[in-house]
Amino acid sequence: MAALLLACAPLQALAFTPSDADQRFQALYEKEWKWRQEQTGQADEDTDTSGDNTRLPDVGASAHQARLKVWEQVLKDLDGIDATQLSAENRINLAIYRPQVENLAAEVRLRAYEMPFNSDSSFWSNLSFMARRQMKTADDYRAYAARLRDVPRHFDQHIANMRAGLARGFTVPRAVLDGRDVSIAAVAEQRDPEQSTFYAPYKKMPAGIPAAEQEALRKEARAAISEQVVPAFGALLAFFRTEYVPQARTTLAAEAMPGGKDFYAQQIREYTTLDLSAEQIHAIGLKEVARIQAEMQEVIKQTGFKGTFAEFLTFLRTDPQFYAKTPQQLLDRAAWISKRVDGEVGKYIGTLPRGRFTIVEVPADIAPFWTAGRGGLGTYWLNTYNLPSRPLYNLPALTLHESSPGHSLQAALAQEQGEQPAFRRDNYISAYGEGWALYTEKLGKEMGIYETPYEDFGRLTYEMWRAARLVIDTGVHHKGWTRDQALAYLRDHTALSEHEVTTEVDRYISWPAQALSYKLGEIAIVRLRGEAERELGSKFDIKAFHDAVLKQGSVTLPVLEEQIRAWVRERRQAVASQP
Repeated sequence: MAALLLACAPLQALAFTPSDADQRFQALYEKEWKWRQEQTGQADEDTDTSGDNTRLPDVGASAHQARLKVWEQVLKDLDGIDATQLSAENRINLAIYRPQVENLAAEVRLRAYEMPFNSDSSFWSNLSFMARRQMKTADDYRAYAARLRDVPRHFDQHIANMRAGLARGFTVPRAVLDGRDVSIAAVAEQRDPEQSTFYAPYKKMPAGIPAAEQEALRKEARAAISEQVVPAFGALLAFFRTEYVPQARTTLAAEAMPGGKDFYAQQIREYTTLDLSAEQIHAIGLKEVARIQAEMQEVIKQTGFKGTFAEFLTFLRTDPQFYAKTPQQLLDRAAWISKRVDGEVGKYIGTLPRGRFTIVEVPADIAPFWTAGRGGLGTYWLNTYNLPSRPLYNLPALTLHESSPGHSLQAALAQEQGEQPAFRRDNYISAYGEGWALYTEKLGKEMGIYETPYEDFGRLTYEMWRAARLVIDTGVHHKGWTRDQALAYLRDHTALSEHEVTTEVDRYISWPAQALSYKLGEIAIVRLRGEAERELGSKFDIKAFHDAVLKQGSVTLPVLEEQIRAWVRERRQAVASQP
């Protein structure tokens, strides 16, 4: 489908007179995107204030089913548009937009909303991020307090959905639920509202709000936290401990759930954007693991270590030289690495974003179950919890991946692609975004960021980690692996700490297929770069190649492949036309 739509589509959008098909398509996606943002509570975050910013999203089953009807109608309307009559740019847009809507519709058909959390993230933990939004006016604070008062309704809907999931065996596996109630209890047992995460915006309020009004707003917040938020978390905690955990399924595989084979196949398509079977992905993973293992052995030789591979991993996991002594030391080291990257990145990427990023600690309430770091637009979150599980030899690869030239840089550039529709600028396609971020870890070696063989081994550990995911995810969800098998595989093949091994495996068990996107996306970018280098020879320009990849916004891998191959053809033609 993508190849048909993209045939002859140039990389650069050309000026054109919109056809009737173009106008219909643009009106359709603009209307649906605006509505989608309103449905998810995102419309008020930017300049568009058309959404109701006094309420949390409606997550009830009937609301989900109503959304499904909208998306099904959108798909029917797309069927009525003749793709051959679209402009070259809109054929690309269609190849990106349609899968978005198909995935949204499929999630509802499969009732994925009945499992609204995993071991990595949850609706109750994500709620705290709204306390980190910038508030400038008294109206902003009043709207925020109204959302706090809406927490009980929002949680009741989630609980009803989870009960429906329990009734049909569609749950997070019980094996990964141990300790997940801690983050709920932290709020449910909070007695002083001023110590709550949700009160943070009130500790330093804009000077433009009069003092008396500030105090009134603080009083409103304290009441909302004490009377609505804390009781809602208490009800959720009781449900989680007395109903959800005891009744959660004892199987691990996604395919073991009712409709599980269809669910896992859909998750694979959504996260990888490819039509690959679990068997094919497993085989790709095994091949990559073997290749990376050989590279690891070569790096071990460079260190002068004389023991076995397993002994080298033990050495890395236990020697104090590889660990920060304080959270600030870890943060400082990450900042140093990111500034070194700043000095090199312009040699490898031609167009750099105007947007910058900051480095902050992962909030304490979610840190125990979070990954080592996470990056995105404006922020690189670094996990300083349990420092003996945060090796410094992994930090360069982590920082490249999460900040620049990885997620933070890519997200900022996507936002600055003003000529692209919002569904490309603001949406996130995991295979592209994670594939690019993993690719930048390898790029860091070319940039000279890894200063020691141990840091280079950390890079390979991170690449092995992503290759092992292909094996573990499909092993658990398709082949019936046990949790112990998955833990042993990741432990034996990487230098990840035991804490990371456990949290990562539990993440794969509870979030089927998401972990597949990283390595498959990186493989695609590496392959496309290799093709471009062979086709263009001495005329290959690394900065131009990276610009071509990054200017896409967020795209599926088939679209990326077509676009980069079009870019190569254009470059070849340009070279051939030179005297």
